[in-house]
Amino acid sequence: MTDAAPGFRSLRSEIHDYRPAVEGSIPGWLSGTLVRNGPGLFDVGDRRVNHWFDGLAMLRRYAIEDGAVRYSNRFLRTEAHADAMDGRLTGQFGTDTRGWRRVIDTLSSLGLPEPTDNANVHVARIDGECIALTEAPRRVAFDPETLGTRGEFEFEDDIPEQVTAAHLVEDPHRGETIGFTTQFGRPPRYHVYRIPDRSRGRERIASVEARGPAYIHDCSVTDEHVILVEPPLTLSVLGALDPRSDGAVDMLRWDPDRSTRVLVFDRDSGELVADPTVGSAFVFHHVNAYVDDGVVLDLVEFPDASIVDALSMSELDGVGFPDVPDGRLVRYRIDPEQNTVDRTRLYDGGMELPRVPRSLTARPHRYAYGQATDRDGANGLVKVDCAAGTAREWWERSVYVEEPIPVLRPGAEAADDGVVLATALDVERERTSLLVFDAATLDVLARVPLPHAEPFGFHGRFFPTE
Repeated sequence: MTDAAPGFRSLRSEIHDYRPAVEGSIPGWLSGTLVRNGPGLFDVGDRRVNHWFDGLAMLRRYAIEDGAVRYSNRFLRTEAHADAMDGRLTGQFGTDTRGWRRVIDTLSSLGLPEPTDNANVHVARIDGECIALTEAPRRVAFDPETLGTRGEFEFEDDIPEQVTAAHLVEDPHRGETIGFTTQFGRPPRYHVYRIPDRSRGRERIASVEARGPAYIHDCSVTDEHVILVEPPLTLSVLGALDPRSDGAVDMLRWDPDRSTRVLVFDRDSGELVADPTVGSAFVFHHVNAYVDDGVVLDLVEFPDASIVDALSMSELDGVGFPDVPDGRLVRYRIDPEQNTVDRTRLYDGGMELPRVPRSLTARPHRYAYGQATDRDGANGLVKVDCAAGTAREWWERSVYVEEPIPVLRPGAEAADDGVVLATALDVERERTSLLVFDAATLDVLARVPLPHAEPFGFHGRFFPTE
């Protein structure tokens, strides 16, 4: 579909080890590999997917060493990809052509239909293996050098899951990764788990009855806690029993009269130490959490779940990027003793895809970096000083900045002594560049033009050279 906007146009070419010119200078200390994940193919035969979340998974690799960059991109070779190459779209978030076959699968499994392996949301490293993730309980291993698909990755445990975390929180201080699953049933439950480093067996931390269950995308940890935020956007299995359904998106039900529950678990004992509620709100992404006279959790909050429908292709096509609802950076201060939570807005502008440096996971952070979203014709980069209540922004006409990833300089003492890596698509020039920003000032240190326009992606990780 060549008339689609560049960020939602299928990219069929795959490139290996392309060496682009670097405009400016990348700091010599920066050495490692940024791996990003996201949709790359939106059109199969004469059919276009219904939702941005449904594009076929494409990995993108930006290897940085000695001030130079090597770039590769490659599709995951999954069952979903094979179906697409045969002209079929099967089992995606908002695009499901299986009809009555899906209904039969749903009834026979007493839950959700056969989950997709189109792992197009995020990446992680488990037991030395790089894996691609989505919210369906299927993970795909890949080679971090070639991006070649190695096959399905399976955990060595029996934790039940019909829906799972696409965001795993790696805590470098405790040597483990935290995640959660959702189990349908009577009653439905959330299961919170840890994965010790050098292991592929999940250890259950806690299980709790779910309300709904809800659609939960992310989680946070402190030294002492695991935190889930349960919005009133619920998953109804009945939605999967209609053969005309477009997929999992038709299972979602928003209840504006219901509150949002904040679940705080003791990370060691698994005890639910607090479950206060706030007014109805929707959350995709957390920033970070830490202990400070209670529990502090920063996240991006939406007033409702209309953002999900706003990211359908019917809304996105033809406009470059739509006037979607803006998320707001909010601080939840949770008092487990009183079982209360107070909310404070940290930044007046729109924000999404927030990040802090990896070393500050579960530790107090001063700065939060994110995609600034409240300006027509562009997405910017924002750095919010969460202590001072101020923000610094970077914008450029027709440029859409994607998820920013802050990387601190080795030995850094200041919380913003480093760089921020972000891919950015110039929709007028139809070209994506990797931008390297000074983390303190947001000045552009280097611009690395890629050989094509990458479709808008989702999430990624920077793996420093060891």
